[in-house]
Amino acid sequence: MTDWSLVYDRFDPDRQGLREALCATGNGYYVSRGAFCWVMADKTHYPATYLSGGYNRAPTEVAGRVIENEDLVNLPNWSALTFRVAEGDWFNIQAVEILSFRQTLDLFRGVLEVTVRFRDKANRESTLSTRRLVSMADMHLAGIELSLTAHNWSGPVQVRSALDGRVINAGVRRYRDLNSSHLTPLIAGTYQARDGGEALLQLLVETKQSRLRVAQAARTRVVSNPHAFEARTESVHEEGYVQQDLHCSVGHGETLVVEKLAALYTSRDTAISEPGIAAREAAAHAPAFGRLRQDHERVWRQLWDRCDIVLDGDSKTQMILRLHIFHLLQTLSPNTINLDVGVPARGWHGEAYRGHVFWDELFILPFLNYRLPAISRSCLRYRHMRLPKAREAAAEEGLKGAMFPWQSGSDGREESQKVHLNPRSGRWVPDNSCIQRHVSLAIAYNAWRHFQITGSEHFLELRGAELILEVTRFFASLAHLNGQTGRYEIHRVMGPDEYHEAYPETEEPGLNNNAYTNVLVAWLCSASMQVLACLDAPHRQELMEKLLLDERELALWDEMSRKMTICFHGEGIISQFEGYENLKEFDWDGYRKKYGDIQRLDRILEAEGDSSDRYKLSKQADVLMLFYLFSREELSDLMQRLGYEPLTEDQWQRNIDYYLARTSHGSTLSYMVHAAVMARSHPDKAWDLFQQALHSDIDDIQGGTTPEGIHLGAMAGTVDLVQRCFTGLDVRDGVLHFDPVFADRMGTLKLKLRYLGRWLHVVLKDEEMTVAAHSGWVRPVSICVRGESRDLPPGEAITFRLSKGAATEVGRSAAE
Repeated sequence: MTDWSLVYDRFDPDRQGLREALCATGNGYYVSRGAFCWVMADKTHYPATYLSGGYNRAPTEVAGRVIENEDLVNLPNWSALTFRVAEGDWFNIQAVEILSFRQTLDLFRGVLEVTVRFRDKANRESTLSTRRLVSMADMHLAGIELSLTAHNWSGPVQVRSALDGRVINAGVRRYRDLNSSHLTPLIAGTYQARDGGEALLQLLVETKQSRLRVAQAARTRVVSNPHAFEARTESVHEEGYVQQDLHCSVGHGETLVVEKLAALYTSRDTAISEPGIAAREAAAHAPAFGRLRQDHERVWRQLWDRCDIVLDGDSKTQMILRLHIFHLLQTLSPNTINLDVGVPARGWHGEAYRGHVFWDELFILPFLNYRLPAISRSCLRYRHMRLPKAREAAAEEGLKGAMFPWQSGSDGREESQKVHLNPRSGRWVPDNSCIQRHVSLAIAYNAWRHFQITGSEHFLELRGAELILEVTRFFASLAHLNGQTGRYEIHRVMGPDEYHEAYPETEEPGLNNNAYTNVLVAWLCSASMQVLACLDAPHRQELMEKLLLDERELALWDEMSRKMTICFHGEGIISQFEGYENLKEFDWDGYRKKYGDIQRLDRILEAEGDSSDRYKLSKQADVLMLFYLFSREELSDLMQRLGYEPLTEDQWQRNIDYYLARTSHGSTLSYMVHAAVMARSHPDKAWDLFQQALHSDIDDIQGGTTPEGIHLGAMAGTVDLVQRCFTGLDVRDGVLHFDPVFADRMGTLKLKLRYLGRWLHVVLKDEEMTVAAHSGWVRPVSICVRGESRDLPPGEAITFRLSKGAATEVGRSAAE
């Protein structure tokens, strides 16, 4: 294993699902799981391809009633490519003697390679090698190169290439009782290239409800073999499936090389006449695999130049960090910018959560804001385009403004299930997660942070301000004034901790005065005033007229920013919600002894006939999300504005310790958030939690969830943790602040940032920090390192010596 490669040196059928998710290749337009090209879906393998935002809705009868789910659709398998020698069996890795095996995901180049040396039943020794990519340079193209070397034999070889549309959604076991058929086959066959060359494959399908047409076309040819002139081709097609067989031969010690180039278009693509025509033309004119790979690797090299984070403490940490960046860029790339897609919680890598969009952009956009802000804007545009649906949802609740759904898909309606299956008990139980109204707060927070980091007035005028103000309006209508306390309250919501949906022994879902929600509402009401102040007079007037926003509403927001209710208990502990202190303490030791893995305590307790609502326990950070999103200075300012005493240093740490001791880490986001809030007070403990977060997917610590799709929020969150928490990165009042944290095992940290359109290079090493500004910009950048403010001119680098709580400038030089 190098720090640029994910390597497996033996075939393990029991771990193949995990590897297929981790070795997926994609380009922001679509993603294909890293299944071997010669396999079909079975108990071991699950080849699948998913289009960004490629959804379809299907009904199913569950527990006596019909429910409807919108799913990310498993598209036809373009990668099917296999072979057999003479008239023998088609290649099956589990039916041969494996002499050596190596699977390598090259993160720097974006190429998946598999090499197997094997002996078959006829004692023939061969080496099979495949290389696969989904082009980052041309988002519609993908390719596979297959090489077969005959070590001790010669003879005929039959190669079969196919496009297989007979697929269903079967990637998540607990969904298998639900309707999984989403595609209607339309066309399957071959066609001749215009130049009269070889026959190519074509397949056209349509999703059953959303009427999305998906076209694939493929060109397969023998490209390197002394006997290539002997190759002959024959084709077979049936409904939803087309195959092409190439008959050739290979000599003793020779290598047969076959390449397959595939094109994928859909009816929602722009600048095309029809997807089938576009796919056929693209496949016919696609470059050879070598050229396709060259262009693909060039784009990846450019992306890594912007996005790499060097952390040289140990090579495995570095590799996993790059793996996380890699999958983030495969999900959201420059190819995503012109697409109408959100940020899926599980990437486009599998069917878990049905490809839906939750609040994970809160953990993902910070990395993109500082490097590829156009992608961040496209994700925020996805939300803005669904403002009408969010307004409609709020109005249905008798409220104003925009209420975004907890789970979003194609059109922005609420996609959350009404019931969900507890796999431990086998029961379908009510799902009230849709009352997590804080998802709207995350959207507004992201919009404001994007403006702060990029300085894009155009974004604020076009989309950002409207998003922020409409979310503020929603929470202002959701809140009510308590006449006795003189403070505003919000009832019947859930915070990020999904273990608490309601008060014990009550039928009505929701909790009162969730601290995370209320503090963010106070912050939002204040931020909305800043938003209006940042708009020039004409745009401000136009927006207020469009939204029918008057001074009375603004006065209410200002009052709410000073009078939201925050509950406390004990010695300065922020209560997760009103009445939290009345819940029972949980027997952590007893349940660990009884069950071992207790990450999903909600399922364990439900199976016992109990409920997590009754106990002081959390699935993930809730109160501590405030410590994650805001610096201590920002949170102190918020508390003071609300009329509460800011937390002392002792109270700050006591809150962290209190909730960390009561958290099961049932979400992959949990370790990452807790590592971030621990970074300043206990950097080595934070490093341990960071390592657990880092290994969440690569080690599948939740016991089988990663094969169903990566956890994109946790992956991106670990990268942001390094970027933001270990550097102490923060933007306040137009100044880029740094307050670095050193963990003993961190080593040297190097990264690039784009702030207000200007590129900076940051290096942390040996208690020193160097910040360099790339040349080519006119204005200096305002930075502050542990209270030392400087204007950093273009082309210069400033080095600071760091001591406890302070920084001293020790030198200036030309930026490299």
